[in-house]
Amino acid sequence: MELKGKKVTVVGIGNSGLNAALLLKDSGADVRVTDSRNAPEVKEQAKRLKEKGIVCEVGGHTEDFIKGSALVVLSPGVEPSSGAVRYAEKFGVPVIGEMELGYLFCKGRIIAITGTNGKSTVTTLIGQMLKDAGENTVVCGNIGNSLCGEISRIKEDTWVVLEVSSFQLESMREFRPHVAIILNITDDHQDRYRSFKDYFDEKLKIFRNQDKKDFLILNYDADNLRSLKDKAASKVLFYSVYDNTRDAYIEGGSVKLLSGRDMGKVFDITDMKLKGSHNVENVLASCLAASIAGVKMESMRNTISRFTGLPHRFETVGTIDGVEYIDDSKGTTVDSTCRALESCDRAVILIAGGRDKNSDYSVIKQLAKEKIESLILIGEARHKIKSVLSDVVQVREAETMQDAVALAHKMARAGSVVLLSPMCSSFDMFRDYKHRGDVFKEAVKNLRTSCKSCAA
Repeated sequence: MELKGKKVTVVGIGNSGLNAALLLKDSGADVRVTDSRNAPEVKEQAKRLKEKGIVCEVGGHTEDFIKGSALVVLSPGVEPSSGAVRYAEKFGVPVIGEMELGYLFCKGRIIAITGTNGKSTVTTLIGQMLKDAGENTVVCGNIGNSLCGEISRIKEDTWVVLEVSSFQLESMREFRPHVAIILNITDDHQDRYRSFKDYFDEKLKIFRNQDKKDFLILNYDADNLRSLKDKAASKVLFYSVYDNTRDAYIEGGSVKLLSGRDMGKVFDITDMKLKGSHNVENVLASCLAASIAGVKMESMRNTISRFTGLPHRFETVGTIDGVEYIDDSKGTTVDSTCRALESCDRAVILIAGGRDKNSDYSVIKQLAKEKIESLILIGEARHKIKSVLSDVVQVREAETMQDAVALAHKMARAGSVVLLSPMCSSFDMFRDYKHRGDVFKEAVKNLRTSCKSCAA
């Protein structure tokens, strides 16, 4: 993409915006960056960019700052209703996202993963499979490090394993991964989208530009994904836990492949270190993608046997007095909490709540009745969740995570599970889901220290 000498405005000075600005500067563009926030970390990032000769505007977006731009690049968190976007539309300036910008500079082969739940686990596992097989691999995107920030490391023989969110897909124009994966699409971000259909349609942009040389991997067990085969120009592969005629499937307790460069039995499920029934689906999707990339089954088997998953995703953090404490802070949707509950074979004391995303909590009612012994609610959404679930499960409230863990400890009995799986975002009480999970872990650690009778 030729941007040398052209004025390009980046909106947002987070990790993505910062790396987009630096990439543009290196390409010879006249870069400007604007951010509506005025927080200390924003000012610090702006200072760093100014040292590179990049003009920055913080504390708001102004019309004159956008005027005259040849291109506007959005960070993922910037909403379409932002003033900067409105000014760009007023002046007829093209608008793309940071990931789209990175794609235009990317020389590597892209495996892109989206879905409501499981994206980070699948992205990491595929990346690890490729690395273990000796492939030149970069893992980036919504998982933490932006695509723009990795461009200097990406060569023509590089596999780029990219986690992609619906926010990033909103502004895609030319983005075309060689392998696209949609894991699931369930209720989420209804605080941003007008309807579930709008959210669903954004996810489908991941394969919109693919052709017959590309691959689309879909979850056959997700009813709303099966029909996408008729909308794709790429070769569609399905994975399924229940149907052994699909391209990747479960049979006799083993993962097997019918499609890819290497076919047959990959490994036995009992050899997985990943916990949770939902992770069987994640492994199926990962094996299909790795097979397309040429990874041999023996290599896949070795990677999976060592892969323990990611922090804050159904992660056991300790056992105290016979009670297991599980951190699933990444469970920010009702569906993800359903998956976590389905993976528990014992009575559950669930800690949930946070900032509501206009979610439908009634979806979990029957499962709550079957699985949850007690529900402890925290955060802004607790009154809404209580109004929906109090008729099927005992509900208690807590002001802090520490209070919630202490209360759960008093209520739990040997053999039960205390599960943090919030169904909500974390931003009412915490910086992000990682911070929330860390506070939960610290509370459990303190509980272990104070409990003389606890078991390691």
